[in-house]
Order: sequence, then structure tokens, then C-alpha cells
Amino acid sequence: MFKGILTNREHEVFALLIENKTTKEIASILNISEKTVRNHISNAMQKLGVKGRASAVIELIRLGELSI
Repeated sequence: MFKGILTNREHEVFALLIENKTTKEIASILNISEKTVRNHISNAMQKLGVKGRASAVIELIRLGELSI
């Protein structure tokens, strides 16, 4: 189980984002809707206080929450 800033699902979404997966691909892989994927990304960006997916990924890497 993942512990940190993100929920487990948010972490799964961002792990797939850094693999260059699209919202549609992430939704298919995780068996959730594209809207839910966007909600997870949006929630994580709010927690991090950033605007944009790229900024969120950079911040999560900086904080040691994600690795590439």
C-alpha cells in the first residue's frame, strides 16, 4: 500500500501518466471512467498546489512520491 500525499488510486493514475499513457488509456487500464481519471488528477493537483499535470509530476518526483 502506498503512503504519502496521494491516495492509492491517484498514485496509480500518476504512475501511468509518467509512462505517457493518455486519459483514455489510464481509464481502460484501471477500469474507471475518463472523468474519474481527470478527477483523480485534479484532486492531486489541488493537494500539491500546482496547475497542470506536468507540474504535478515534477512536484511528486521532487517530493519522492514518484520515481521515473
